[in-house]
Amino acid sequence: MKLGFKLIIATLCICVVSVVHAQQDTVKYVGETLSNIDYHHGMLSPAVGVHAIQIMRASREHPEKSDGFGWTYNHAPNIAYWNNTFFVQYLSDPVGEHIPPSQTFMLRSKDGENWSFPEVSFPIYSIPDGYQKEGVEGVAKNLKATMHQRMGFFTSSDNRFFTLAFYGISMNPKDSPNDGNGIGRVIREIYKDGSLGPIYFIRYNHGWNESNTNYPFYKSNRDKGFKKACEELLSQSLQMQQWVEEADRDDPLIPLKEQYKAFSYYHIPDGRVVGLWKHALTSISTDGGKSWQYDPLRAPGFVNSNAKIWGQKTSDGRYATVYNPSEFRWPLAVSTSDDGLNYTDLLLVHGELSRIRYGGAYKSHGPQYVRGITEGNGTPPDGNMWLTYSVNKEDIWVASVPVPVKSSVDEDVNDIFNNIPDGEELKLWNTYDLKWATANIEKKDGVKWLTLRDQDPFDYPRVERVTPFAEKMEVTFTVKPEQSDHGMLQVELQNKQGLPSVRLIFDSDANLKQKMGYRLRNIMTYEAGKEYTIKLTIDATSRLYTINVNGEKDVKGIFFMPTDGISRVMFRTGEQRHYPTVDTPVDTPNYDDVPFTGAAIPEAVFNIKSLTTKKL
Repeated sequence: MKLGFKLIIATLCICVVSVVHAQQDTVKYVGETLSNIDYHHGMLSPAVGVHAIQIMRASREHPEKSDGFGWTYNHAPNIAYWNNTFFVQYLSDPVGEHIPPSQTFMLRSKDGENWSFPEVSFPIYSIPDGYQKEGVEGVAKNLKATMHQRMGFFTSSDNRFFTLAFYGISMNPKDSPNDGNGIGRVIREIYKDGSLGPIYFIRYNHGWNESNTNYPFYKSNRDKGFKKACEELLSQSLQMQQWVEEADRDDPLIPLKEQYKAFSYYHIPDGRVVGLWKHALTSISTDGGKSWQYDPLRAPGFVNSNAKIWGQKTSDGRYATVYNPSEFRWPLAVSTSDDGLNYTDLLLVHGELSRIRYGGAYKSHGPQYVRGITEGNGTPPDGNMWLTYSVNKEDIWVASVPVPVKSSVDEDVNDIFNNIPDGEELKLWNTYDLKWATANIEKKDGVKWLTLRDQDPFDYPRVERVTPFAEKMEVTFTVKPEQSDHGMLQVELQNKQGLPSVRLIFDSDANLKQKMGYRLRNIMTYEAGKEYTIKLTIDATSRLYTINVNGEKDVKGIFFMPTDGISRVMFRTGEQRHYPTVDTPVDTPNYDDVPFTGAAIPEAVFNIKSLTTKKL
């Protein structure tokens, strides 16, 4: 009796210790910053120097500018770096999610800024006529596979590089392709000359094999190195955990078989592995992912809905998680940690939100399904954190986040672009750069400018510079518009949360204007091709400022929104967006397109020569 009692007490003690240990070692957010989703940027301070680049803009009307097919559902990208090249892979369907046909595209870049035209890496796959899926009505007839994969790339220990995909089956728009009843996972090698090897199946789902599929099994490849790399991949628990959703539900290769989705992971200094899943679920493994200390639980303090969360060790030895800190898929933010467990801040990565142009099933507004470079899949030489994500499940983006991740700068701005070394001009600028509306350094008549070009009717380029916080400051910049009869340039002075207090507008009626409460007031007319040096002297304590253009007479103004001080200077070629809101419906019955989705507007070009600030 006494022995039994002692065993019970000992067991309870072990359980308590285990619970305490799990609580202590759970990833958690201990910071105080939360996002306000009434604003697309969440009122978050930006991580300094983030460059967000749209690398594929969907266009049904202009496939030659998008992907060659004009497909408008594009989602779930993955990114890797190998052979001095960035690679991004993403899924694509003609209109909506889980509605075949599907294929997987890939883009490449040497510098992360200039990207290739999308190429098909895994083509459309035909389901045999007569196929029936257990538990689902219908018989396949001219049915194509639906692609769905959480893992896109693998680099072997002998530096061979592969891309992977999964062919699933959707018998109808409500039938999930990742229900464990798909065809199987495919793999092909990417060679150093850039060419792609043949496609092989590396893992079949039940009922499928070499006799009833369109590609051979990897073991039939005569290249022993290829087979060795495949078996290396199949032996790695952390890689296999990424396959859980598509795999057979009893696949012995999958360590944790429960359907926790979109796995990402990183190692902390003591060798343990931190795992992250959708909904900010987390657990820790002490044996390389073969088992987990506790069932994945919601990371305390993290706010995240059902989009992916990404985690990694950064090049400075710290850690970062990137996700949507709301119940919506905006904004996209980064949080950092010294130890990989306790996350202390929340900074903006992508805070612009364009509208969904093309209707389609399960499309959601916002920058979402973010992925970074998985351990082993390359280290870019710049030390930045490189991310990829889709916007609105429509366009594909990448973002580079400078490391160390910072939210502030100490020195006044003195950015005269022609005096800054090539490639360093925008190091401390946050840029939002699109395919049809670019934000880049351009050289004109031997002089470097930050040039904003805009011919996108649904979006605009945007650049901003974080400045030292100041209640009183002087801001001077030089702008040269290349037209005065169309387009606009808005310039704002903003606080840490991105809320503006001063706005100037080079408007399409050839007038330079200032926002004065409800109304706009003309300051002067402007001419195409002429330089305008504007000096703003501001005082947040009195809410007053003066404007001086080209040394002429000062014009007075009053803040249209009070603030404690200025921390950012922003330039964009369009009006601030407020649509969509938290009340905007997404799943519309007819999935209608927005009118004139294929239209372009006359290009407007604004050149910024310099920006300087001085704290007063």
